[in-house]
Amino acid sequence: MSKTISIKLTQVGPVAGPFNIYDQFGNVIAEDVSKKTLIRGISYIVDNNVNIINIKSTGKCKIEKSINVEDIEFSNYNNINIIQISTGCTWTHSLNIRNYNTFYGSIAPYIIEYPVAYRAQDELLQNIVDYTLAYEYLPILDGVFNSNTKIETNDKWFNKAIIYNDQQSSGVLELVAKPMHNLQAYNQYPIFNTDSKTITYTKSDNFYQYNTFWALEKSSQVPLFNTTCESLSIDKVVNQDNMDYGLRSFKKATLRAKNVKIRHILDNTSTTHLVSQFIIAPSQISYK
Repeated sequence: MSKTISIKLTQVGPVAGPFNIYDQFGNVIAEDVSKKTLIRGISYIVDNNVNIINIKSTGKCKIEKSINVEDIEFSNYNNINIIQISTGCTWTHSLNIRNYNTFYGSIAPYIIEYPVAYRAQDELLQNIVDYTLAYEYLPILDGVFNSNTKIETNDKWFNKAIIYNDQQSSGVLELVAKPMHNLQAYNQYPIFNTDSKTITYTKSDNFYQYNTFWALEKSSQVPLFNTTCESLSIDKVVNQDNMDYGLRSFKKATLRAKNVKIRHILDNTSTTHLVSQFIIAPSQISYK
């Protein structure tokens, strides 16, 4: 025998969801159910002996709650209103000096953007030179914090870059350290991916440097960026539908304008401590 149960949230926090739903025997009723779906309400067919439902939030805020299956009038079910609460998950900061941009168990991107303005004439961007201190912290064996447990690295830095002006964009540049003493590995770059291009950077005289970029937008009359609902801290993401990451043997347009914006992103690790100092964007006047 089976029966139909209806599930509807009455209280929910801002970072709860998506949800997995189980019965008291551990059987999966549904997986990856969105918060919006459970706010509206949804019904499932279960065995007749199921009288407890376990709802588990699997996102950044991991919460699990057991609910007894009870009879309820249909009118009362429809009149249930959601209450937004802010106590669903608590996060304590600065417990581990080896973790920086990690929140609720997930890496939050560290993003810094530098605007560079030129004078009267358009200029061609040649390369990027960045002075950033990149630290890795070593384990503290005695459990007592001290400032001598860090080292400045040579192969840890931002892992993504986006260079753009009002009408041009480099798209997403995946940054990797240049393979040392390995010409065969170095000759594999740049690597043209579906939604990015992988290039190498070097560190010399404490400066991180890279080039191998060009304008690859399909049209300057289509937006270069989209708005994302993922996080209010992220103001924009690349409009990948307007990007062409192909080889472009004869169409490598330089980034040419009266200004340029350099956007550096670290979103693949939380153990690298980046201390941004300043950036240099060498260019030359573009005569026309």
